[in-house]
Amino acid sequence: MKWTAYLRDQCLPIVIWALTAGFIVMMLGTLGVNSSAQGFLVIVLAVAGIACLLYGYFRRAGFYKELRARLESLDQKYLITEMIERPDFLEGKLLYDVMIQVNKSMNDRLASYRRASNDYREYIETWVHEVKTPIASSRLMIENNKNEVTRSLETEISRIEGYVEQALFYTRSNSVEKDYIIKKVNLKEMISSCVKKNARALIESRISVQMQDLEEDVFTDAKWIDFIVGQILSNSIKYRRDQDPQIKIFAEKKENSIRLSICDNGIGIPPQDIRRVFEKGFTGENGRRFTRSTGMGLYLCKKLCEKLGLSISLTSQVGQGTLIEILFPKSKMFLLENDHP
Repeated sequence: MKWTAYLRDQCLPIVIWALTAGFIVMMLGTLGVNSSAQGFLVIVLAVAGIACLLYGYFRRAGFYKELRARLESLDQKYLITEMIERPDFLEGKLLYDVMIQVNKSMNDRLASYRRASNDYREYIETWVHEVKTPIASSRLMIENNKNEVTRSLETEISRIEGYVEQALFYTRSNSVEKDYIIKKVNLKEMISSCVKKNARALIESRISVQMQDLEEDVFTDAKWIDFIVGQILSNSIKYRRDQDPQIKIFAEKKENSIRLSICDNGIGIPPQDIRRVFEKGFTGENGRRFTRSTGMGLYLCKKLCEKLGLSISLTSQVGQGTLIEILFPKSKMFLLENDHP
C-alpha cells in the first residue's frame, strides 16, 4: 500500500480535520486568545493529525505488504489464511474473517466434489471388473467354437477389452501413488510380455517387431509401464503403413538414465499435430481420417509417466514413422529433471 494512495483514501477525514482546526482557531481569535497561543494550538493539532495518519498507515501497510508477499509465494492461494495472523485493526479483522468464511465455504464445496469424484471412480472400477467376466466368458466360448465368425468376434472383443482397460487406468490415473510399487524390473521381460499380449493384433496386421539391447534393469512399476507400452503399440498398429510395417524397440544407456525407444515406420503425424498429441481428447488429422480414436491413449501415457517420475517424448515425420522415447532413472532415488536431449 502506497502512502499517496492512503492519503487519497483519507481525503475526507483530512478535510474535516482541517475545517475543524480552522474553526477552533477562529473561535479562539473571537474569544481574544493571542496569536501565539493560536499558532501553538495549530502546531499541536497538525502534529497530532499527522501522527494519527502515520500510525494508521503503518499498521495497515505492514499487514497488506505481508498479505501480498505471502499470496505471491503460494501456489494454492486459498491457503493464505493459514499463512497470516489476524490483524489488530478493524478493517483488517473484517477482511480476515471474510477470507476465513470464504475459505471454509470453498473447502466444503471441494470436499463435496471430491466425494462425488471418488464415488464415480469407485463405480467405474467396479464396472470394469464386472464387465471383464462376460469378456472372459466370451473368449472361452470362442476357444471352444473356432471358425471364421468367432475369430472375427475375438478381434472385436480384444478391442473392447482394450477400451475397458483404458477406462480403468484413466480412473486410476489421478491416484497412481496409491496403486503402484516401484521395484527393479528387467526391460526385456517387461517388453516381451507386452508384445506377447498384443501378438494377435500384430500378426493380423502383419507387423514385424524387432527387439534389441533390452537387457537393462530399471526401477518402475511393471503394471503401469505395461499399459503405457501397450498404448504405444496400439497406436503403431492403428497407424501402420500398408507395405512391410515394422516396430523397433530398443534401449540405450545414458549417464543417469536408460532410454527406451519404440519406433515404427507408419504413416507418421502431421507437423501441426505433434505438439498436441499428449493433450486430452486430441485425435488430430490421423484420428479423423484413418480410424476412430478416443484421443486418450497418449494423454494417459504422458500423465502416468509424470506420476511415475519418467520422461516421455515423441518425434514423427509424415510417411516415415513415429519415435516415442521413455527415460527411466538408473536408480530409484534419482528423479529425472533435464536429462532428456
